[in-house]
Amino acid sequence: IDARFLRNEMLWGPEAQARLKASHVILFGLGGVGSYAAECLARAGVGALTLVDSDVVSLTNINRQLYALHSTVGQPKCQVMARRALDINPHADVTALQMFYDAQTADEIDLSKFDYVVDAIDTVSTKLALAQEAERRGIRLVSSMGAANKLRPECFRFADVYDTVNCPLCRIMRKEARKRGIGHLRVLYSCEQPVDVAMRVGAARRERSNLGTASFVPPIMGQMIAGDVLRTLAGIGGEGT
Repeated sequence: IDARFLRNEMLWGPEAQARLKASHVILFGLGGVGSYAAECLARAGVGALTLVDSDVVSLTNINRQLYALHSTVGQPKCQVMARRALDINPHADVTALQMFYDAQTADEIDLSKFDYVVDAIDTVSTKLALAQEAERRGIRLVSSMGAANKLRPECFRFADVYDTVNCPLCRIMRKEARKRGIGHLRVLYSCEQPVDVAMRVGAARRERSNLGTASFVPPIMGQMIAGDVLRTLAGIGGEGT
């Protein structure tokens, strides 16, 4: 028994732990949601992780992103998270890809190689592209919806995107998913009415300065997504196939 994952194995047994070790999960987006999801997957003993993010750590990430420290500002998020995952489990196969996934780069990643896809990115076009490709290939995917302007983690729910309420991002995703013929998209969303946040005076429009984020909301989202993925891969009561 690997002492690092002994407590996991005590909970769900050696066969489930072996399934996790044999699994390969790809995560798109390593912000407040994605960084905590990656952490939980690594600590559960998932054998292979591919971490995709084009961004670098900034000071504004410090309030909610796992690895965001003054010592990591300016470093690529995927590389910082990869180092952390390998420090947790040196035997894991961890790949860091500093890239933005879109129509131009989609061919660089073969989703059929993975057992699960985690979408923790903000860009609607990318979320839709991932959902289309995963559905086409029959790959399990879970997509995080909006964590901004939310304060009540008890309002998080797993659902099909077509069954969601009170989430501005879900509203956009439903509309665009229908246009693209996406029949099903499993999401984690909040049914809480968003807090009304005023635009910051002097902010450029591109800064999205009316989106505030609490330190505790994205991490809980990431941990819930990781739990859903882990239960499914281990065969102990997740989403299923």
